[in-house]
Amino acid sequence: MSENQPRVAAADLAAFVIRAFRAAGLPAEDAETVAGLMVEADLRGSDTHGVIRLPLYVRRIRAGGINVKPDIRVIGDRPSAALIDGDNAMGHLVMRRAAHLAIEKAKTTGIGWVGARMSNHAGPAALYATMPLRHDMIGLYFAMGSNNHLPPWGGAENLLGTSPMAVAVPAGDEPPIVLDMSPTVAAFGKVRLKAQRGEQMPVGWMIDRDGKPLTDPKKADEGYLLPIGEYKGYGLSLIIGILAGALNRAAMGRDVIDFVKETGKATNTGQAIAAISIDTFVPPAEFKRTIDHFIRDIRNSQRLPGVERIWLPGEQSHTKLLERRAHGVPMPKALRESLDGVARDLNIGLLD
Repeated sequence: MSENQPRVAAADLAAFVIRAFRAAGLPAEDAETVAGLMVEADLRGSDTHGVIRLPLYVRRIRAGGINVKPDIRVIGDRPSAALIDGDNAMGHLVMRRAAHLAIEKAKTTGIGWVGARMSNHAGPAALYATMPLRHDMIGLYFAMGSNNHLPPWGGAENLLGTSPMAVAVPAGDEPPIVLDMSPTVAAFGKVRLKAQRGEQMPVGWMIDRDGKPLTDPKKADEGYLLPIGEYKGYGLSLIIGILAGALNRAAMGRDVIDFVKETGKATNTGQAIAAISIDTFVPPAEFKRTIDHFIRDIRNSQRLPGVERIWLPGEQSHTKLLERRAHGVPMPKALRESLDGVARDLNIGLLD
């Protein structure tokens, strides 16, 4: 997304999202929590997983596909691990609860692993993987995709998803290292964003049913996403699906519900988060100094001709976070029109 767009202050954007969720039926505290996480996604530059999802979330709530008064509860508990049943709540609420529980367990045992079932789409993986950072912990996150767009390597049936994973590592004076990725060349949210903007996809994102390049995002349902690293990306999607889906008795494979097409159905989305306490292995200050040194060594290493800078994972998102906090979230025309449509449908007044 070009940064040369009209801007909306993060606080104003969050207030609008809160009004929308309240009008759709979410309790005030839950609306505030979800809105805050959605706007944080946009501040970090995750434009495909932030407020752009508001119209879909509202449609799912109004269609009965999301429980607005859930009983999010722990249904399996051990000293270092737990399983949460989200009761079909907004995924942001479920994963915030799971992250906090994983952190508390890691404070006691050195590691906390919390799985979730009966959840929903929860925004970008980095939102939750970074939560342990402020506790001098490493965060890991895995999630089932909310629809299937990836066939097994060599197959012609979409049985796997763009199931994301993220790993966040704290540093000292440097920004944290945050790897947030899907096992496909492009997440399907990026395909939808291209369609919304009337743009073509690059060759290499998708293929059609004959195995030829597919570049029209409006025909995405007629093709397949491509995995990163060919068969390796397929294998990664499978393993993430097992950790986030099968292990948590959540949907996987043919049981996955397309949350866009079937707005009135519960998706039983599965997720997992782990927090690893650094002081179990090394004093946190020493570890952070090591990571700072490693980051600078990579950044200052010899570059190929024409390369201006070597970036660390998450560094560009951190740069966007600082810039957008200061100057607001870019609001392209298509997104503004989409949010205005939500405002009219809910009769809440347009975004300021």
